[in-house]
Amino acid sequence: MQVARLPRDPGPAGWEQLLERPPPAKPLTSNIEADWIVIGAGFAGIGAVRRLSELDPTGRIVWLEAARVGSGPAGRNSGLMIDLPHDLTSEDYGGDLDHDRAQVAANRHAIEMARRLAEDAGLSKEAFDQCGKINAAAGAKGHQHNLDYANHLKALGEAHSFLDTADMREVTGIDYYQSGLFTPGTVMIQPAAFVRGVAARLVSNRVTLYEESPVTGLHECGDGWRAVTPKGEVRAPKVILAVNGHLESFGFKARQLMHVFTYASMTRALSEKEQTALGGRAHWGLTPADPMGTTVRRVGDRLVVRNRFTYEPDMEVSDAALARIVKTHDRSFVARFPMLSGVEMEYRWGGRLCLTRNGVGVTEEVAPGLWAACVQNGLGTVRGILSGLVAAEAAAGQVSPIARQVLAEAAPRKLPPKPIATLGARAVLRWNEFRAGREL
Repeated sequence: MQVARLPRDPGPAGWEQLLERPPPAKPLTSNIEADWIVIGAGFAGIGAVRRLSELDPTGRIVWLEAARVGSGPAGRNSGLMIDLPHDLTSEDYGGDLDHDRAQVAANRHAIEMARRLAEDAGLSKEAFDQCGKINAAAGAKGHQHNLDYANHLKALGEAHSFLDTADMREVTGIDYYQSGLFTPGTVMIQPAAFVRGVAARLVSNRVTLYEESPVTGLHECGDGWRAVTPKGEVRAPKVILAVNGHLESFGFKARQLMHVFTYASMTRALSEKEQTALGGRAHWGLTPADPMGTTVRRVGDRLVVRNRFTYEPDMEVSDAALARIVKTHDRSFVARFPMLSGVEMEYRWGGRLCLTRNGVGVTEEVAPGLWAACVQNGLGTVRGILSGLVAAEAAAGQVSPIARQVLAEAAPRKLPPKPIATLGARAVLRWNEFRAGREL
């Protein structure tokens, strides 16, 4: 198969820009052989490489990344590893109780792997902090969402606590939020620092990482697969595709995947005077009570806002479109932080999500010896790691109970023809953003 397109992500992601410049990339420049090929160095690639290293302690793994580690979607999210139900297509994040119990167990399994990875890599607390998060409600509608979600968590037997307006002011320094629902199991990460630090730690005499090495062709050969890059190729018996929605670019799951972009802006560093005017704590993270609302994080002297979703079946957004879309961030920012109305946004970016109509992933053998660890439905930090480790177990023939649970998921439901799907998805997104009201 020839790969139909290569990843393109608009704007430099602020998380990556805060890090020191990495050493020069090491692209693949020769023809080599290995026991395993893992394509993609995001969260799913990390999960796959770590688990393969454990299951096949003598196997040689070649790890291919199209760009630089941390510059793609894995380094562009809000940095929240959420353990509890978090269905972006629902009214209150919750779903069927039995399904959600199984999902929580799987999410925590992945978070535990992430914790060990962070510990092995010697990451700082800023890069990996299991401090919980707050579902923030700006108005009565959001507060009702939180009440409904709290009832769902109570039925699941999950710990949670309510914060009133004064509590929210103590955390954030602002009066915008009416209430909040705190849950303790979420991990807040610096996503670019996490994936870059963990990937560097996973490289060994058996694991070789090649950056700036996009796979442009993937071909069956007598003894397995041949992955072709611009300057070299790799042969191996088995391959794991950890490329999220770009699975479709490799020729799989046509008319089953929904490609969505979401967007974020990060302020310049706040001065000491501005931080005093803001008040509140130096580190916190809020998800919106309405799934279509605004996520906000404070990371020391910077604030990050994330909102807006656009349906992009061609998996591309221009820089001009990004500039129009993120104007919403400025309005959301000033509404929440009027004392900082003159603070500029230093970085603005977009990131790709991939969803299915029925909320399932694609973790399966899509061709003999070719496994997909893809489609995380907007929860890539956790579901990505989970799908990577599950694909590795399945490919190695050592399937755990958690893996059996994931592998038993239904197939993605078909989408309508492209014009209808595009019009319908865009209309639904805009309507739901409108309904989010003050939560946006």
